Amino acid sequence: MDLTFIKQSSEYTWKIDKKGPMHVPAIIYGDEQLLVDMDDKVAEQISHVAALPGIVGCAHAMPDAHWGYGFPIGGVAAFDPEMGGVISAGGVGFDISCGVRTLLTGLSLEEFLPYKERIANALFYAIPAGVGSRGKIVLSPPQMDAMLSGGAVWAVQQGYGTKKDLERIELRGQAQGACPEYVSDHAKERQKGEMGTLGSGNHYLEIQEIVEVYDQNIATAFGLKQGEIVVSIHCGSRGLGHQVASEYSKKMLIAAREHGIDLQDRELACAPILSPTGKEYLGAMRAAINCALANRQILTHLTRQVFGDLLPSANLELLYDVSHNTCQEEEHAVDGHRKKLFVHRKGATRAFGPGHPELCSDLQHVGQPVLIGGSMGTASYILAGTRKNKAFSSACHGAGRSMSRTQATHEWRGKDVRNKLEAKGIAIRCKSFRGLAEEAPSAYKNVNAVVKATHNAELATKVAKLKPIACVKG
Repeated sequence: MDLTFIKQSSEYTWKIDKKGPMHVPAIIYGDEQLLVDMDDKVAEQISHVAALPGIVGCAHAMPDAHWGYGFPIGGVAAFDPEMGGVISAGGVGFDISCGVRTLLTGLSLEEFLPYKERIANALFYAIPAGVGSRGKIVLSPPQMDAMLSGGAVWAVQQGYGTKKDLERIELRGQAQGACPEYVSDHAKERQKGEMGTLGSGNHYLEIQEIVEVYDQNIATAFGLKQGEIVVSIHCGSRGLGHQVASEYSKKMLIAAREHGIDLQDRELACAPILSPTGKEYLGAMRAAINCALANRQILTHLTRQVFGDLLPSANLELLYDVSHNTCQEEEHAVDGHRKKLFVHRKGATRAFGPGHPELCSDLQHVGQPVLIGGSMGTASYILAGTRKNKAFSSACHGAGRSMSRTQATHEWRGKDVRNKLEAKGIAIRCKSFRGLAEEAPSAYKNVNAVVKATHNAELATKVAKLKPIACVKG
C-alpha cells in the first residue's frame, strides 16, 4: 500500500482524512509493515465505504484487512438509520455469519496424543466437508423456516447440545427479527441438506494445544490452561447465506438508484435501512445468521459424539461462538451521544468489553472472548474485548489473505502442503488437494503480527496462543 496520503496517528493507527465524497475519515489499524504489505485496494475501498450515506464516526479497517467485494475484508462501519443510513450486502459478505466457536476439552496434550489419528479420522468421517457437501439432516419447508427463525436455540431444541451452550453464543444463539419469508425458495433449497456440514474454502475443524498464556486472570475466567487441548470450528451459513447475499446485492443496485444514492463502487450496492429493501435484507440476513448459528451448533454435537466414543473424559464445554460477517443493531456513543446504530463487520468480530450488557454473567468482569483463526499450520489466538470500545467494539477475525486462491494454487501443490504439515506433527484430513493448496499457510499474512497489532491498538487483549494438532478441511 502507498502510504503517501495516509497519516500515521500512532504506531498502530493510520488515518485517511475526509476528502471528496467521504462523509467521515477512515482509519486503518496495523504497524507500518502490515500497511505496506496491504494491497492499495484496502485504502480505496475503505474510503468508498466512508462515502456511504448515514455513516457515523469513522470507517475502520482491521490489521488483517485485504481486498473484498464492496467493503474490504476486515472492514467495519456504523450507520444511523435516522440520518438515512444504509445497509449493504457487500458490507456483510457472502458467507453471512461465518464464524468461529471454540470448545474446551479439559484434556492435556499427553492425554490426547495417543488418540490423535483416530479422532482425526473419526471427525473426518462424521462431519461432511467440501464443496456441495451434504449431511444426514434434510429439512422439510416448515423445519427450514423454524431453523431460520430459531438458530442455535432451534438446534438445542432438536437435541443438538444444551441450553447452557446458548449463554456462550453471540445473541444467545438466536438473531431476533429473522424473516424466513424474505429468504428465497432457491436459497432454502440449497440449504436443505447442508445442515451439519463444514463446507470448503477456509472453513475447518481444528484440534489445538494452548501453548502460551498472556493474561492469566482472563485465561482462568475463560477456562484456558497452558498445555490443554481445545477444538475450534470455523464455518458459516453455507449455500443459503451465499444465495441471500447474491440476490440482495442485485436488489440493492436497483434500490440505490431509486433512492438517488451515488455509489463509488457498484459492489457497494445498498439500500436505506428503513426502506422496504433494507428491511427485507435485514430479515433475510438475520435468518442466515440463524442458519450459521444452528449449523455450528449441530457440528458441535457431532464433534462431542466423536470424542464421547473415543475419549469420554473430554468435557467439550463451549467457550464462545463469534461471527465475523454480520450487520447488528447496537448502541454506541457518537460525539458524546448514545445512538442505535447498524454496525457492519465484514471479516471482523464483535469485541465487547467488561460490563457489556450482552455478555453472560460469568464473563462480565473480563469481557467477550474474541476468537482469531489461523490457517492449518499457523497459530490461532484467543483475545478478549476491552473497555476502550474502539472501532465500535470490533477486532480482527484472522490472519487475512496475502494472495488470492488462484495465486496460491500456482504456488503450491496440495499434496506438498499436506506432507509439510504432517511432518510438523499436524494431522491433516481433507476432501480436496486443490483446497489445501488454496489455503496454504503461506497464502496468509503473519497472524502473530496481526494479533500483536490488534493488541497494541487496544482493539482487544491477547489472552492465549493456540497451536494446531489436527485439522479437518473441505
